[in-house]
Amino acid sequence: MSAKTAEAAAKGLPNSLFAVQVLLGDEVVGMGRIIGDGGCFFQVTDIAVLPAHQGKGLGKRIMGEIMQFIETDVPQSAYVSLIADGQAQELYAQFGFKHTAPVSVGMALVR
Repeated sequence: MSAKTAEAAAKGLPNSLFAVQVLLGDEVVGMGRIIGDGGCFFQVTDIAVLPAHQGKGLGKRIMGEIMQFIETDVPQSAYVSLIADGQAQELYAQFGFKHTAPVSVGMALVR
């Protein structure tokens, strides 16, 4: 996950539609969230687990909670998307996410 400023995180995180945290005591060791307009478009984003806690199924647990929200709270007609970095695409495929190319291709503005 790319670094964000504290200012950006303070502004963005409260605007999540749904968020999951995995805690070990008081420490956040994993997280994931959904952003979007609440009706037509939803994006799964910020799935992250601290390196010391990876490989223990926490990413799957986070995605399981996110999928529960999608199944119960997201309209059937909504477009649900994500951008997969590296091998994370293998995790997301387990939950039914598929590559969109060549029909559509993800793009980003790098500043």
